[in-house]
Amino acid sequence: MKLDELSPDFLRDEPLPYGTSLAGWSALVHTLQIAAPLRHLSCISEKHVRGNKRTEGPWEVFDKRYLPEGSLEGHLGFALRHEPIDLLVLKRVFDAVPEGEIKKIVEATPTGTLSRRIWFFYETLTGRVLDLPDAPKVTAVDALDPAAYFTGKPNFSQRHRVRDNLLGTGALCPVIRRTEKLQGLVAQDLSAKAQETIGRTGAQVIARAASFMLLADSRASFEIEGERAPVNRLERWGRAVLEAGKRPLNQTEIYRLHRILIGDDRFTPIGYREEGVFLGERDVDGAPLPEFIGARHQDLFELMTALNECNNRMRISDQDDADPVVQAACIAFAFVYIHPLADGNGRLHRCLIHHVLAERAFTPPGMVFPVSAAMQDRIDDYRNVLQGHSGPLMDFIDWRALPSGNVEVLNETADLYRYFDCTAEAEFLYECVLRTVEEDLPREINYLKRHDRAMSAIMNAVEMPDRLAEDLIMFIRQNDGSLSKRRRERDPVNKLTDEEIRLVEEIIAEAFDGV
Repeated sequence: MKLDELSPDFLRDEPLPYGTSLAGWSALVHTLQIAAPLRHLSCISEKHVRGNKRTEGPWEVFDKRYLPEGSLEGHLGFALRHEPIDLLVLKRVFDAVPEGEIKKIVEATPTGTLSRRIWFFYETLTGRVLDLPDAPKVTAVDALDPAAYFTGKPNFSQRHRVRDNLLGTGALCPVIRRTEKLQGLVAQDLSAKAQETIGRTGAQVIARAASFMLLADSRASFEIEGERAPVNRLERWGRAVLEAGKRPLNQTEIYRLHRILIGDDRFTPIGYREEGVFLGERDVDGAPLPEFIGARHQDLFELMTALNECNNRMRISDQDDADPVVQAACIAFAFVYIHPLADGNGRLHRCLIHHVLAERAFTPPGMVFPVSAAMQDRIDDYRNVLQGHSGPLMDFIDWRALPSGNVEVLNETADLYRYFDCTAEAEFLYECVLRTVEEDLPREINYLKRHDRAMSAIMNAVEMPDRLAEDLIMFIRQNDGSLSKRRRERDPVNKLTDEEIRLVEEIIAEAFDGV
């Protein structure tokens, strides 16, 4: 199958560099008119390129020696060898070409590494089986290069002689590249660092630190959504988060968490929604102005079943394969992109992070890393990560406004939620976990130790109730080290002498020096 017209002036509004032709995913998307975001642009120069390739705007420009044969096989081969894999584009390429074209590629070189990988991906992503005998007995090849991607526990596909090391299945499969940043974060072994910090601290202090961090995470998770939940709701949700990882992740568990989150189900039905959902604003007449639209409700059961299968596959992988934070990013962000609930998707998305980290024993028992607080502090980065993936999908979702003010999706969109590159999401989440381990946990422990030191010294200096000592620490620290005149005049503080107040101020200043 020949691919023609590979030197257009523009591709998706991006001008093609002078003296080049499209290659790989770019060539396939252009010539086959693939309805999917194109997240990696490649072209081949007519001339030599120093260092074999260069970056020119959004384009990677390859040396002329990389020019593939102008065929389906040629450009699939270029994409699978030289570009980040794009399973969404690959799936839609397979849907766009007659299956006989894929069969020809395999029949031409039945033992070839490239042809067997193409064959494997075709049958895995489409669910269609080509009329071909199983591959001859040759050396097996990895579906994904473990040096370039985070991979799952390999399952040997005897039919294709391919080691299936994908993170998911053909029904839903994220991809995470082994970037220099991610490799560096994984190498820090943050789980061991957290355990080391805890090991140097008494059990009572750790229990209190865990309680404070759980509350901070619960409060931040609601505030990210623009809500200030009452204490009882925070405590209820905090208890649910603390149970994360104790039950298998499935539809029953998601429904249970949703019920805890919503509380009163009179206005929001529990479970997967039965209508469309969008994020965005409304115009003056109340018509929707969506920035993002979740998966069609008709596709939710299949997509969520596939998400649970994806999680099950990664949770049995070795630490070196599906790293726990990488797994948490895949599951939590896939969930929020699908947006399966009528309300509460964001908070459940962040709860799933805790579920994976607890189940994989990444977080210490009874401890919740306040990643929501870190996300809230980096809210612009958080939104950019979410919109960086979801924004480009909108060009490929046909929808109409309903009289109810909701939206209805008019085309098949399930593939848009099945396949995605989760690298940026994993980097962001890992950085949030890094802050928790290196800053939040040590800071909380340090504060509690200083607080206990101050409490002990105050009680030894002046006999008073514990509650009064606690209040004095809070009031004096809030007022930059001194007790305000207004506080001094209130009962029971007004029973203290000026000398006693001065002594308490000195104790607190010494205990919290440098904090």
